[in-house]
Amino acid sequence: MSTVPPAAAGPTASGPAASGPAAGRTRTTYRQVRFERGDGATEILLVRHGESAIADPAHPFELLDGRGDPELSAEGRMQAEAVCARLASRELAAIYVTPLRRTAETAAALAQKLGLEPVVEPGLVEVGMGEWEGGLYRERIAARDPLAARVFLEERWDVIPGAESNDSLTSRTSAAIARIARAHRGSTVVAVSHAAAIASVLAAAASSRPFAFVSVDNASISSIVVDGEHLTLRRFNDTAHLEAVRP
Repeated sequence: MSTVPPAAAGPTASGPAASGPAAGRTRTTYRQVRFERGDGATEILLVRHGESAIADPAHPFELLDGRGDPELSAEGRMQAEAVCARLASRELAAIYVTPLRRTAETAAALAQKLGLEPVVEPGLVEVGMGEWEGGLYRERIAARDPLAARVFLEERWDVIPGAESNDSLTSRTSAAIARIARAHRGSTVVAVSHAAAIASVLAAAASSRPFAFVSVDNASISSIVVDGEHLTLRRFNDTAHLEAVRP
């Protein structure tokens, strides 16, 4: 694989040694190795959507294909603008979103700036929460529901009745990443997705425990490099662009 090991800087002639047995002879020195993406590798910038609307138990979120589909909040829209400002100077081959509108809304400013039409990738949609869809998941977390505690203790979404299993989530997100990488060899793309979906991709890249990366923040940027079957995790939860829009 061209990204493993990373390409090293070549030897550098440093000029003649000042004294000793090597006096008058040119020294060769070596810089530390820097990561270089291989020619056919794909960099995927994984952006979590901006903050979505507040969950109100009296008015559950509308569902799309069984998943809660809230819009962005006012803060989430500001976060989307910050993502645009951060990535607008990058040479991007494509922008991917999921069927849920909070990802499309997050990508909108960047897509308009770069003149790109976002591509919908269903495989990167949020984990299915089963009976806790529509905003109920947030309510149960806030109430410290014992079942919610078990989700994080056991690192399994399907502790929630009817929720998606880790195997299902990893299978579909891995397949989606492979499709994106094949379509954009040698390029950089953005994929706007969701916390559990991004965490699943990063856990697969790092061969880590399932929930190691589940704390990914709204509008943060993580990145992987895909070179054939090999995934390299390059960045996690970068939020430097959000400093100006923090409440």
